[in-house]
Amino acid sequence: MDALSGLTRQLGFDFRTGSLLSQALTHRSYSANNNERLEFLGDSVLNCVVANLLYERFPLLPEGDLSRLRAYLVKESSLSGIATSLGLGDHIRLGEGELKSGGWRRPSILADALEAIIGAVFLDAGFAAAEQMVRQLYAPLLDNLDPKSIGKDPKTLLQEYLQGRRIALPEYVLVATEGEAHCQVFRVECRIPALKVSAQGVGGSRRAAEQQAAELAYQKASI
Repeated sequence: MDALSGLTRQLGFDFRTGSLLSQALTHRSYSANNNERLEFLGDSVLNCVVANLLYERFPLLPEGDLSRLRAYLVKESSLSGIATSLGLGDHIRLGEGELKSGGWRRPSILADALEAIIGAVFLDAGFAAAEQMVRQLYAPLLDNLDPKSIGKDPKTLLQEYLQGRRIALPEYVLVATEGEAHCQVFRVECRIPALKVSAQGVGGSRRAAEQQAAELAYQKASI
């Protein structure tokens, strides 16, 4: 567990059952004892906690808007963004094929591992512990969450934010393309020179990587 001590510090949680964290970080390509069941459990816990957080924070929002906000917060790009900030990809155990194709950077794998960790915390210490961790991980996203942006993709949202302040539109630069042709991973950087802001996103397509980069850049620009 020593190799994971840095990760547990970032999570703000010490596992009593270390094998749960190891399982949460194990992809199906590595072992039959993988994180898929924990991911299933963590997904349910996450949706419940996020729903409660939104219910508390936005007492006047109707059900439909709360549902769209929740969908935004628990979608793959939001989860993989949090996972990337934790350096989760460095700890995920992958099979040889996934390693060669850069699986540790694939948004779906990162998002699944984060959900699995939430499920593992729930099993290890109960709902309250999982809720506390989710609150901590989601604090930056919630602090910058604007209900008016519901339903808008990150690139559109960032563009409107910059236009409203008469700032030049961002530049999207393809930094790297990794993996085999049938399972490539794209890395794109979003740059806003006027604000000295830049952020990188990854995705299974260039568009997906641009969207994640725009989302992360918007979070930095709007602070």
